[in-house]
Amino acid sequence: MTAEATAAERAAVDALLGPPESGWECGVRTAADLRVSRAPVDTRTRLLPVLHALHGAVGWISEGGLNYVCERLTVPPAEAYGVATFYAMFSVEERPATVVHVCDDLACRLQGGRELLETCRHDVPSDEAVVVSSPCLGQCERAPAVLVQRAGDMRQDVALTGVGTQQVLQAVRDEQVHGAVAHTDTDLGPTYQGDRLLARVSDPAATALEGYRATGGYAAFRRALELGPDEVIRLVTDAKLLGRGGAAFPTGVKWRGVADQAVTPKYVICNADESEPGTFKDRVTMERDPFAVIEALTIAGFATGAEQGYLYIRGEYPIATRRLESAIAEARAAGLLGPGAFGPGRPFDIELRRGAGAYICGEETALFNSIEGKRGEPRNKPPFPVTYGVFGKPTSINNVETLINVLPILTLGVDGYASVGTSGSTGTRLFCLSGHVERPGVYEHPHGVTLGEVIEAAGGVRGGKAIKAVLLGGAAGGFVGPDRLDASLTFEGARAGGYTLGSGVIMVFDEGTDLVDLCLRIARFFRDESCGQCVPCRVGTVRQEEALHRLVIGRTIGSTEDELELLGDVAAVMRDASICGLGQTAASAVQSAIATFGLFGGEATA
Repeated sequence: MTAEATAAERAAVDALLGPPESGWECGVRTAADLRVSRAPVDTRTRLLPVLHALHGAVGWISEGGLNYVCERLTVPPAEAYGVATFYAMFSVEERPATVVHVCDDLACRLQGGRELLETCRHDVPSDEAVVVSSPCLGQCERAPAVLVQRAGDMRQDVALTGVGTQQVLQAVRDEQVHGAVAHTDTDLGPTYQGDRLLARVSDPAATALEGYRATGGYAAFRRALELGPDEVIRLVTDAKLLGRGGAAFPTGVKWRGVADQAVTPKYVICNADESEPGTFKDRVTMERDPFAVIEALTIAGFATGAEQGYLYIRGEYPIATRRLESAIAEARAAGLLGPGAFGPGRPFDIELRRGAGAYICGEETALFNSIEGKRGEPRNKPPFPVTYGVFGKPTSINNVETLINVLPILTLGVDGYASVGTSGSTGTRLFCLSGHVERPGVYEHPHGVTLGEVIEAAGGVRGGKAIKAVLLGGAAGGFVGPDRLDASLTFEGARAGGYTLGSGVIMVFDEGTDLVDLCLRIARFFRDESCGQCVPCRVGTVRQEEALHRLVIGRTIGSTEDELELLGDVAAVMRDASICGLGQTAASAVQSAIATFGLFGGEATA
C-alpha cells in the first residue's frame, strides 16, 4: 500500500499509541533501525481501539490511514482491512463526518421507527450527515431510538430517544436538543424497579465512588478478601448462580475451572456487548450503577487468580462507556485497581474495550478475537475458554447481570441470596419489558414469577388492549401466545415448557400487531448479523429470509407446504451445524411464530 495518511489521521493514531519510537513504526529511521527490529508482542490487540480513534477523527478509514495503522502496529494490511470492514460502525468509503443511525428493529417499529427513518432520510441534508437504518440500539424502553455518530471537531456519539427529525438535526449540528428524551447524567427515564440488583439505579450519587460506597459499595469486595479465593468460589457455587446471558452455565464451575489452571496469566472478562434485540438491562446497570460492574469483575479476578480484566462494551452505548471509563479511573486512583488491588504485590486492573457494531461479538470466542485485534468470528470448541480463552490463556467470561449477582451472594450469604427464587433458579432476574406495555423498563423479580405477573407489574397492555403475542428471549428466543401467561419464569420451567428466558427480553404485542412484519425483520437481522464464517449460517439466514418473502407475496417454490417444509429443513441445518449460537437460534423465533400462530400459511400446533 502506497497511500499516505493525512496529518489528522496520523495525529489521531499517535494520540492513542504515542509518537513512533523507531523507524520500524513510522519514526525517523536511524542506523540502529537497520540492525534491530522492535515489534512489541501486544501491538495487534490495539487494532480495534486505534481504528476507533482513526474513524472518530475523520469519519471514515481511508487507505492511507489504514496503511499508517498497519505500519504502527506491524499488522498486515489485508488483515487490518478485514477487521475494519467487519464492523458496522466503521466505513472504508468516504462519507460525511456524521452518521445518523435510526433503529427500525422490533420495539422501535412499534413506536414509529420506520417512519422516523424515512423522514430523517428526507429532511437531514446529505452534505451534513448520512442516515442509515440500524438494528436494535438497546434503548427499547424509550423507543424510537437514534444514535448520532459524530466525527472530527464535533466528535461525540449522542444517544437520543423519543425524537423527531428536528431533534436529530439539532444533535447533528451539535446544538442543544430540545423536546426529546435525550440521555443525560440526571435523566432517570422509564421504570427501573428492583430491590437487589437495581437498588442503586435511581440514585445519581451512585455513579461516583463516594456515593457508591455510601450505599454499601465494595462491602462484597472486602468480604471476598476476608474469605479468600476458594471460599468465594464455593459460595458462588453453592448459591447455584447460573449465567444470565442465555446459556445458563453455572458460574462457580466456570470460575473453578479457571482458578485450577496452572497456566498464567489468566483473564476475566465482562461481556457487556449487549446486542440482543429487546435487551437493555445491562445498559441500565452500566449507566446508573457502574461501580457494581467494576466491583464484581474485580471479585471475579480475585477468585480466579487473574491479574487482568477486560470490560467489552457495546459500541452503541456512549453514556455507559463514559461512565465506566470514569468509574475505572476513580477505582484506580483509590487503589481498588492497579498494582496493589488485592494487597501488596497482588495486582489487578481492568481495561475497557469498545465494540463497533457486531452482534456476533456477544459470542464469547468472537469477543476474544475482537479483543485480540482480529475479525470477531467465533472459534470452534473445544478447546473451551477456561483452558484456552483470550490470547490462548485461561479465561472466565460472564455478562453484566451474572457478575453483579455475585455481590448479594457475598453480602447476604448463600441462604440469604437463595431465600428468593426456586431451588433450581435461585435469586432474582432482570426482565426487559418493552413493546405495548404501559410502563416499559427493567424489572427485577424473583425467579418463579409468572409471565403474566411480570407484564401486570409493568402496567399491563397499553390502552387496555388484548395481548396477541409475547416475544421471550429476544430475536434468538421465541413467540408465545396469551395462553402462556401462567408460564413460570425459571430455568427449569423454560426447559420443561419449551420456551426460553434468554437475556430476559419480554416484548409484548397487542391485538393490532403485524407479526408477519416482525418475523421478516427478525430474519433480516440474522441475515445482516451473520459473520459469514460457516456455511449453514451464512447461507441459511439468507435462504430463510428469501423463503419468508416468497410466502408473503405468494410466489412460492412449489406449494405453501413445500416452502414451509424447506424453511423447517433450513432451520434444522442451522441449528445442528452452525458454529455458534447465532446460527443455531436464527430460526427459533420464526419457527415458533409459525407453530404458535400459523403464520405464513402454516398450521398452528401450539
